[in-house]
Amino acid sequence: MDRGFLFGDSVYEVLPVYEGNIFCFKPHLHRLSESLEAIKIPNPYTNEKWRMTLQQLINYHPQHTNQSIYLQVTRGCDTDRKHTYGKLKPTVYMQSSPFEAVRKEDFLSGLSAITRDDIRWSQCNTKVTSLLANVMYAQEAKQNNVEDVILCRNNIVTECSSANLFIVKNGCVYTHPKGPHILPGITREVVLECADYYNINTEEVTISKEDLLDADEVWISSSTREVLPITKIDDVLINQGKVGGIWPLVFDRYQVEKSLNS
Repeated sequence: MDRGFLFGDSVYEVLPVYEGNIFCFKPHLHRLSESLEAIKIPNPYTNEKWRMTLQQLINYHPQHTNQSIYLQVTRGCDTDRKHTYGKLKPTVYMQSSPFEAVRKEDFLSGLSAITRDDIRWSQCNTKVTSLLANVMYAQEAKQNNVEDVILCRNNIVTECSSANLFIVKNGCVYTHPKGPHILPGITREVVLECADYYNINTEEVTISKEDLLDADEVWISSSTREVLPITKIDDVLINQGKVGGIWPLVFDRYQVEKSLNS
């Protein structure tokens, strides 16, 4: 009985592959190692074995130049369903799915989102598979025909159900600081680097819901969605419902980073 299935006692990563190459391989493996360490699962592979195994998986699907790899490591299988555990051998599961890279022209009108209270646990910086709250938020977003749910704790905006969040105000890009209430997104770091490339000021600060709704631009980022503009939140239009001027710059630079870091 695998504890990943029984208890969600496992961690995961999603790695985008462009033109057959993994984007930001080292940062993803570093985060995987930190997640494993946080819940005390021994890392079953060296970085080199991870790279070799992932590349073998990619090579099984040469017809798909762009792939999304889901990688999960569970604590392992036990003989009975007890909450406690002894020494177990971690289970490694991987799958590859084709996906289409984001196209700027598909998002020039922006996307919509809704806000909800953040009811998740207080260690969101560990990428565990216990995602029931996230799943419920994602389903609510689907039912409301919006891109994602923006989460708030005590009126402070944290992130989305499956993405990090940015706002732009007066030419400066803001995002919630790293810590237990957000996932330290790999794409989040690349987006900040893209802004830095244009000498656009960036700050990691707490963002209130009022700040969010008064922003000049709002973006979300994730490994497979890259960086997308949000132009409507709840019933409020952001920038009069128009994509702002900084997002296209950051999006274009992100495409360059994909070629440099794959």
